[in-house]
Amino acid sequence: MSFLLKKIVKNEAMQNDPEEIYGWRVYLLACSACFGAMSFGWDSGVIGGVITLDPFIADFDLGSKNSVATANLQGNIVSVLQAGCFVGALAAFPLTDAYGRRSCLMAAAAFTLVGVIMQAASSGHLEPMYIGRFISGLGVGCSSVVNPIYVAENAPRAIRGLLTGMYQLFIVTGGMIAFWVNFAVSVHLKGHVMYIMPLAVQGLPALLLFFLMLICNESPRYLARKDRWEEAKAVLTRVRHLPPDHPYLQEEFQEIADQLDYERRLIGDASFWSLQKEMWTVATNRKRALLSIMLMICQQMTGTNAINTYAPLIFQNLGIVGTSNSLLSTGVYGIVKVVACVLFLLFMADSLGRRSSLLVSSVGQAFCMFYIGLYIRIAPPVEGADVPPAGYVALVCIFIFAAFFQFGWGPACWILISEIPTARLRPMNVALGAATQWLFNFVVARAVPNMLATVGPHGYGTYLIFGSFCVSMFFFVWFFIPETKGVSLEHMGKLFGESEEDKFIVAEGDKHDVSKVEIEEQSVNRSV
Repeated sequence: MSFLLKKIVKNEAMQNDPEEIYGWRVYLLACSACFGAMSFGWDSGVIGGVITLDPFIADFDLGSKNSVATANLQGNIVSVLQAGCFVGALAAFPLTDAYGRRSCLMAAAAFTLVGVIMQAASSGHLEPMYIGRFISGLGVGCSSVVNPIYVAENAPRAIRGLLTGMYQLFIVTGGMIAFWVNFAVSVHLKGHVMYIMPLAVQGLPALLLFFLMLICNESPRYLARKDRWEEAKAVLTRVRHLPPDHPYLQEEFQEIADQLDYERRLIGDASFWSLQKEMWTVATNRKRALLSIMLMICQQMTGTNAINTYAPLIFQNLGIVGTSNSLLSTGVYGIVKVVACVLFLLFMADSLGRRSSLLVSSVGQAFCMFYIGLYIRIAPPVEGADVPPAGYVALVCIFIFAAFFQFGWGPACWILISEIPTARLRPMNVALGAATQWLFNFVVARAVPNMLATVGPHGYGTYLIFGSFCVSMFFFVWFFIPETKGVSLEHMGKLFGESEEDKFIVAEGDKHDVSKVEIEEQSVNRSV
């Protein structure tokens, strides 16, 4: 594996760090945690297709497919999940600090499963559908905070971008599977089961998350923050697959200890208000928090989740006739996203870097959105007529847009918000970024059906608005986002103006030399 990674990943850490740290354990940890991300992707893909199915529209009394009232109801059904995600993301910060990353991921999986069961059993009643989606949102929102933290804190620095970016890969994989499930039920099933089946099977990722986390370890950096140093070093030794006295392991562990010691000397104990003071009064921390918020706002204002959720409706607006045909196009759209995300993680995240990927992504997405909007404005699709050549180009632009999003704004934002904060502020910073993402996800999900129905013929203005946001995002990245590839978590402060002199003054005194911590046998630890 290390030989292949060195051919793909081009950064200094990959060339210098020991090969043993790239063993199967770290990949198992990342994949297990990322099933929480798959829950969101699966739900977004499922609900976007389900709300277009005739049995669902009839059972839930949504009315005419093309009415504004129906658009409002569809927006409500879709967006209530994002409302739950927003609450779950905010709640995740204190919970993950109090109970640990692993326990919170298992609890999030349980909430998601309960919500899925309520959705599948709603039987035409909007009340349990709304409540179930809100409860599922609590679980998905919580896992969206804990998942990137857990992966980033376990990942070797050379491939941290690849492993943290798997969060986005699992989102798009879940969406792709959901798209094809929707297509399959539209072709092979009839009646109520057409929407009950896809609503029920979306609980599979949460089920896998719960049981896989049972066999995974807690984050070594979380254990260190709780002064459980022996457990932290034992976990790090196992995950890195190195002996306890290996220089790389000793150096990484000492960096963790020094960083925590510095942060504690800077502010003190990690109470809620002391962390708030540390985040907003220390200039480097404030800059990182504000960048995390802006990154997640920008991610949603690309319009990608609008296309993910309402892809069948958008394909119909572009001239694709029939529910099954639009669902088939949506399934192909899902495949494009997965392939593009894999290419980004393998060849761009830790080689080209986060910053360059965001810049390229902004340009490509803006072009696609402007072309689609102008095509619909100048030559709008005519119902019953063949799609003209320019229309096929617009359809292709939907797929190109998906690819560009996966080359940058999809995975890169989650990588950045989980790696740029200090260790003590990481849970709060990611919670802040994730809550912002869910808030604007909610706004976009709620607004897009109405925008498609009201902002110009066939909603052409919707695409022009999102294209304009993509242009502004290019300049935001150009002026404010530094490159973080290959930089260890403990050295991120240098990129944001943290001086070595200030750090030395704060940390001067008794150094917390945990490199000498004795590691006891696990059997002895259990007996104690």
